[in-house]
Amino acid sequence: MSVGQGLHESEKVSLICRLLHQSPPGEFRQIVQDLCYLLQDDELVNQEAARAGARHNKNNFTPVLVNGITVLLTHYNDLGGNRFFYPQDNFSFEFDHLSGVTSNTHLHRVMLDEGELWRGALHKGLNAYVNCHFPVGNCCVFKKRLGKRQMLVACIEAHQYQPSKHWNSLWKSDWTFALTPVMTRVTGIFVLRLHYFRDANLHVTVKKSVSESLHVIDRNQFVTDFVKFVKAEDSKIHAAILSNLQALSEQTWRKNLRRRLPITRTFMNWNELLNYQHLKTNVSRKEEPPLLLNCTT
Repeated sequence: MSVGQGLHESEKVSLICRLLHQSPPGEFRQIVQDLCYLLQDDELVNQEAARAGARHNKNNFTPVLVNGITVLLTHYNDLGGNRFFYPQDNFSFEFDHLSGVTSNTHLHRVMLDEGELWRGALHKGLNAYVNCHFPVGNCCVFKKRLGKRQMLVACIEAHQYQPSKHWNSLWKSDWTFALTPVMTRVTGIFVLRLHYFRDANLHVTVKKSVSESLHVIDRNQFVTDFVKFVKAEDSKIHAAILSNLQALSEQTWRKNLRRRLPITRTFMNWNELLNYQHLKTNVSRKEEPPLLLNCTT
């Protein structure tokens, strides 16, 4: 008997959407397969998964390989109709969010204006930083319009998917600013997501926003200052996460013990302890009075 038997279609849709929305990075397709098995309704699951998959991939900056080039799927390069573009090499492509297959790659012309020159320079500088500091990392810089203002958005994604070791993790950040003379305000948003599923089902999400004003004099100067700012903020949040995990680990260790024990961070000399216990036992036996038995005849 399947889980879906006895459920109305609206209830199935609600269940599918809720579970797909909670999908940890790197596990979306596995959850789709599990839902097909549980509900025994592949058509309905795939229909809802196609919509949820697009949101999932864009929210998590999912990297895909197109003609040997890694492209991030984001809201900033979405052309609609499951089509995305890559401004660095001027092409667009279709992406099937269910199968993960790319197709129909075409030339995507971009006007070579001042904003595009800044975008290209920022991509080059940020890519050098990501390649140097992330074991598996990807980035891209996009242009977008906010009213009459031209904005630039830099996206960074790094992940480690280790399902055989029962954990998956994603680190992403995006940085938004306008190209204004003299000074601009850079706003960054970090997201760390971790899922551990061995003997437990642990989901961890860390979010943080930062903001800083940077001088805008020329492209080379701004790219250098921007990369330095990103590197400094990355280091700060990394150190803060490690510090919090260490504090949480020590707190849990203390609270989960049945009785409070002193933490000396030294090794216990078990031989000395056993010798002392043996000596104490012998002395106690010598001091005990003789046992008297009362016999009745």
